[in-house]
Amino acid sequence: MEKRLKKSRYITGFDGVRTLAVIGVILYHLFPYGMTGGFLGVPIFFVVSGYLITDLLIQEYDQNDRLDIKSFYVRRMKRLYPALITMVMTTAAFITLFARDSLGKLRDVIVTNVFYVYNWFQVANHESYFDKFGNQSPFTHLWSLSIEGQFYLIWPIVILLLLRFIRSKQTKFDILLIAAFVSALLMIILFKPGQDPSRVYYGTDTRMFSILLGAALAFLWPSTKLKENLQSGPRLFLDGVGLGSLLLIVLMFFKMNGESELVYLGGMFFFSLLSVILVGTIAHPGADMNRLLTNPVFTWVGKRSYGIYLYQYPIMIFYEQKIANVANHPWLHAMIEIALILVISDISYRFLELPLQHFDYSRTFMVIKDAFSKNSSYGWKRIWAVLATLVLVTATWGAFDKPRASVSSSDSSDLQKVIKNNNKQAKKQNTAADKDKKKASQPAEKSATEAKSQKNEQQADGELTASEKTKAQNMPVTAIGDSVLADASSTMQGIFPQMYVDAKVGRQVHEALPILDSLVRRGKLTDTVLISLGTNGPFADSDMKQIMGMIGPKRRVYWINVNVPTQRWQDQVNEELAQAQEKYSNLTVIDWYSYSKDHPDWFYSDNVHPSTNGLPYFGKFVTRAILK
Repeated sequence: MEKRLKKSRYITGFDGVRTLAVIGVILYHLFPYGMTGGFLGVPIFFVVSGYLITDLLIQEYDQNDRLDIKSFYVRRMKRLYPALITMVMTTAAFITLFARDSLGKLRDVIVTNVFYVYNWFQVANHESYFDKFGNQSPFTHLWSLSIEGQFYLIWPIVILLLLRFIRSKQTKFDILLIAAFVSALLMIILFKPGQDPSRVYYGTDTRMFSILLGAALAFLWPSTKLKENLQSGPRLFLDGVGLGSLLLIVLMFFKMNGESELVYLGGMFFFSLLSVILVGTIAHPGADMNRLLTNPVFTWVGKRSYGIYLYQYPIMIFYEQKIANVANHPWLHAMIEIALILVISDISYRFLELPLQHFDYSRTFMVIKDAFSKNSSYGWKRIWAVLATLVLVTATWGAFDKPRASVSSSDSSDLQKVIKNNNKQAKKQNTAADKDKKKASQPAEKSATEAKSQKNEQQADGELTASEKTKAQNMPVTAIGDSVLADASSTMQGIFPQMYVDAKVGRQVHEALPILDSLVRRGKLTDTVLISLGTNGPFADSDMKQIMGMIGPKRRVYWINVNVPTQRWQDQVNEELAQAQEKYSNLTVIDWYSYSKDHPDWFYSDNVHPSTNGLPYFGKFVTRAILK
């Protein structure tokens, strides 16, 4: 389309915007608790797409008094489909050969991506974007491409109707703005506080506002009708507004959190407005923002941003599946993954996306016939046709093959059952513990005679002594944790019958605050508090300060550190806990990490949650730390 339009501008600064967006997304996926708002790179992509596509369609209509919708679809397909199909089929082939436990629903994943409805497949199957310990799919990130695909399908028709039947630009702008507000309102209405927000995160209805805002801008801010020469006042104003929006966008990359209520109750809409402002100032030829975001690096990354976004997730997932302990050298592994993403994306851009964007698909069968003929004109290049055929056959085989139950998938299923059963049992035991009005007392100082007696009683296999068991049975404990505690709650309540357990899969450290507040207000917080949090990410000093302040200095706090070798934040969390122990005299860190790190047989295949082999060791180790 661009070459057919007489006055169309290629705005180089948009490559800089795409670079900013894709950096945010990649760093979010690599360090989800470092760049907590990096997921907001996607709304930037949406705003840019909404603006550019609408602007180009308006230009075409103005010049030709018509829209060639069929030609639009062909150009979009030639631009987007080759890399998408290559990524999906190559990933499917890899799964078929090396990760057969992930074959379940593979056919559905392929089909829904081909037809750009994968985001609704994720919604229908209750797939979480934020579950870091589920069987993560290498296709998870493709939800956004499905939304864009749906946009490309309907948008030329929508624009044609607007241009044909509505004369006023202001009215067209108002219609799109109202539609954007409706989409944002749907996000607010459908968002359920305290529940996984993936429904509103994936939904076309709840995410369309970013695209609509960009599209609305195109009617009031057409790229070919903006003045190139501005007086210093307006130019400085545009530059100031553009730079301010850019700085706020970067700030929100670090401050926003994908599971925070603020994001879905207007935060993402506000971020999209900032993106609209940035896009508008870059599009204006009289401002300096376009030049500010134009340089060789941004141009290189921006042109490959589609491929970078496509290939990033499967590369990360498969790499980290093969590297058992990324926590040992988190930055090294991150750099390796980024390098792999850039190399593969560059190969895709040079040898797949660019050539096929200009390929005459009417020659497809002739080219295939030539490639496989004895005297092919393609020579050694036929190897690509052979590889493509092998990938296609392998992926198709996997799509129709049955998944093989592996140790990993079996473990995951077993763990889910254990946690579900433990949660039910914990509720019953919590009720029983609540009825006991006895308050916990500070553990008495053990005499030398008692200590010697306990040492003699301890059996060679490390079982708890009779006196330890008695002491634990008479000690009320409040325990708050994530999936690790949920996994171990039955074990812990078996040792501490008066233990009150509140454990939830995916819980973050800051989520302990409302729980503690409720327990304190109801007079239910015991003198001994056990915390098992940090598995799902690091925490701020302010979180620790609030938690310890809420618990108070008169209670003993025991915090189990983390053994999460598959996640980069393991060492950060443990270091933060060690520093907190130095700061708070009533805080004891239970060093589960050092005790368990050399015993992989104690864990499920995720290397995080204690298995039936490891739970006895977990229970005894934590118990002795509390009773010490």
